[in-house]
Amino acid sequence: MTIIEIKNISRRFGSIVALDDVSLTVERGERLVIIGPSGSGKSTLLRTINGLEPIDDGEVIIDGVRLDRDHRQIHQIRLEVGMVFQQFNLFPHLTVLHNVVLPQKVVRKRSEDEATQKAMMLLAKVGLTDKADAYPGELSGGQQQRVAIARALGMDPKVMLFDEATSALDPEMIGEVLAVMKQLASEGMTMLVVTHEIGFAREVADRVVFIDGGKIIETGPPAQVFDHPHHQRTADFLAKVL
Repeated sequence: MTIIEIKNISRRFGSIVALDDVSLTVERGERLVIIGPSGSGKSTLLRTINGLEPIDDGEVIIDGVRLDRDHRQIHQIRLEVGMVFQQFNLFPHLTVLHNVVLPQKVVRKRSEDEATQKAMMLLAKVGLTDKADAYPGELSGGQQQRVAIARALGMDPKVMLFDEATSALDPEMIGEVLAVMKQLASEGMTMLVVTHEIGFAREVADRVVFIDGGKIIETGPPAQVFDHPHHQRTADFLAKVL
């Protein structure tokens, strides 16, 4: 069953075309990894899916709901689509626990007790129950990113978007975040992941999409895209990152 439909979308910033007539469908439970050079449109594509970036043409449909400029529609879609950014965006003045509790209370209207119980369960999921009373500034980058994942999961999203979630981390911290993402994948979460972690893509992705110049150049299973790309542009890019 299709959960995301992207139909002929374009996004322009003045004379710069960030997305150029892009179409893509994602099935429920699918793990899609998006790769491409810097400035190719990867992050812009993710941001259009939950309304953080408006589109100039085309349409985006999430689980049957068409994303448009109506704020009610955008709010409805954001309830279903969690996003983890390169920067963690945690509230520095709140403890780890309250960073995960607060959005549940504000957005999902949960009680303090219900939100706290859910938050502790999610902190256990990402291996951070012992840091519940710590503040973000007391955590490593990898730990902060795992808190950000727990916070996003607190909304019970149908889809999770990861935009370069490990690129700001020191190398030794990347593995702990990827481990959480792999666990989510194994549990059947629908995931769209922008990343340069090719090993992760090989292991987890059902499908890899290569974007360049705002266009989808190639899409296919990891083994096909990485080992036998159909397009020379894909091969040239992979020669630099593999």
